[in-house]
Amino acid sequence: MNARLPETSSIPERIAALRAAMTRAGVDATLVPSADPHLSEYLPRRWQGREWLSGFTGSVGTLVVTKDFAGVWVDSRYWVQAEQQLSGTGIELMKMMGGQQSAPHIDWLAQNVSAGGAVAVDGAVLGVASARALAEALKARDVALRTDLDLLDDVWQGRPSLPLEPVYEHVAPHADTSRTGKLDQVRRAMREKGAQWHFISTLDDLAWLFNLRGADVNYNPVFVAHALIGPDDATLFVADGKVSEALVQSLAKDKVRVAPYAEAAAALAALPAKAALLVDPRRVTYGLLQAVSSAVKLVESVNPSTFFKSRKTAAEAGHVRATMEQDGAALAEFFAWFEAALGRERITELTIDEKLSAARARRAGFKSLSFSTIAGFNANGAMPHYRATPESHSVIEGNGLLLIDSGGQYLDGTTDITRVVPVGTPSAEQKRDFTLVLKGMMALSRAKFPRGIRSPMLDAIARAPIWEAGADYGHGTGHGVGYFLNVHEGPQVISHYAPAEPWTAMEEGMITSVEPGIYRPGKWGVRIENLVFNQRDETTEFGEFLSFETLTLCPIDTRCVDLALLRADEREWLNAYHQTVRVRVAPQVSGDALAWLEKRTQPI
Repeated sequence: MNARLPETSSIPERIAALRAAMTRAGVDATLVPSADPHLSEYLPRRWQGREWLSGFTGSVGTLVVTKDFAGVWVDSRYWVQAEQQLSGTGIELMKMMGGQQSAPHIDWLAQNVSAGGAVAVDGAVLGVASARALAEALKARDVALRTDLDLLDDVWQGRPSLPLEPVYEHVAPHADTSRTGKLDQVRRAMREKGAQWHFISTLDDLAWLFNLRGADVNYNPVFVAHALIGPDDATLFVADGKVSEALVQSLAKDKVRVAPYAEAAAALAALPAKAALLVDPRRVTYGLLQAVSSAVKLVESVNPSTFFKSRKTAAEAGHVRATMEQDGAALAEFFAWFEAALGRERITELTIDEKLSAARARRAGFKSLSFSTIAGFNANGAMPHYRATPESHSVIEGNGLLLIDSGGQYLDGTTDITRVVPVGTPSAEQKRDFTLVLKGMMALSRAKFPRGIRSPMLDAIARAPIWEAGADYGHGTGHGVGYFLNVHEGPQVISHYAPAEPWTAMEEGMITSVEPGIYRPGKWGVRIENLVFNQRDETTEFGEFLSFETLTLCPIDTRCVDLALLRADEREWLNAYHQTVRVRVAPQVSGDALAWLEKRTQPI
């Protein structure tokens, strides 16, 4: 008999119920990834099983449960958070070290599940590449892989259903390329790869391709769906009731049919024999791909839409620049309030989120935050993905550093910015860390590089000043950013932890974050982040070169800078940046915000 547990149950009770379900199913271990059928970074509640079972709320982590062990694997960004949230649950924190090439939880399963045993994982949320790696590792130890079980359904009472938020069109002037134009681009890429069909599960790829947006995932304006692109038409698989009749008709004019979400697997099974199907093995699940007949040829490659959407058009870049002015104005209003209120009224990390979100909400085109605001004072700032809660947060008082990582979703762009500001008097050590991070951020922001360089190779430019001081940080330096889409998108990533694959090449039009940091656990953290735009720089006899245009418009607090550590050219860059911020943002603000802006952009 199944024993489903309500939301009021404890974490140990949930793990015990899962173990009972495993016994009934005859499996020795269960793997619960942070994933959904679309392999999204941020998950609809229905697929937040790892969080529900473990209590760990970080966006990345993998839970493994056996009859006598439970552990969550996380990287260094989440070590402190995971240690706190897993305390008392009986679940162990399994630390992933930077630079590991294999998945440590796979290695652990292969070493600890006895020969003849079985490991269960829901194939509907397991990526093809991950499934292959897991199956190979287990087979070598004579351990079976079961992907036909969703044990969460056996233990999670009231498990949420599919999200039902409506889908809407992203129209001109915000979207400057038509749906048919984008489909033509993708079909050309399909033909170049010898494929007549293309299956897409990645939510931001779908939103971009069909000029549609939604609200199924917190902070990301996407909707849960799959799509099958054919030579002449396409089918969008989405839950009933999400697409209005008017939108159905609009899509039909572009030869796009709307079908029930659950029919995606059947459509794959119905593909004609000897057809060639293009799929991205990193962005489609093992469970769905199992529906494809062995008579269908699989063409495995990165989704073409991943490349196309990463290269913003000139019109999109113009919209983003205007959005940055609006976002900069919101930040100016917030910081003007913060500095005036500090020491005069009670301010907590929660207040920071509330006031900053309200400032953004007053701006034209604002739709939502682009991620949960991170406001960390002193020791809390040392956790890169810290989040204040009503149960656990700090009051902003005394001396130290306040780190604020925030962003907004606007109809004309997506923003992501981190600033660190002083509270009281920062120490010499804090100012040193701040300045080293600033030097790293400036070094990469000023770089010129060959077009097509693999983005992970740029990471060392930002780290060099930090490494020189004997410090480092455990996260990547930069990620791609969408256009009113996901705040994290590929294919580019500036991180030496990531493989320098051909598809990570830097191309004109990409928007990427630059965000080095230094974190001292239990003390403070520093991260300074701007978004930059890949622009054509020059062409020489050695080829084409790109450089970065800084898009983000908000002062970097010079009260935290140790001026003795800055070279003359670094001072010139910072002063020029602040002049740009002042000129671009000033027309958008008045009163206290304008006075604050002028004060914080004075040259050093």
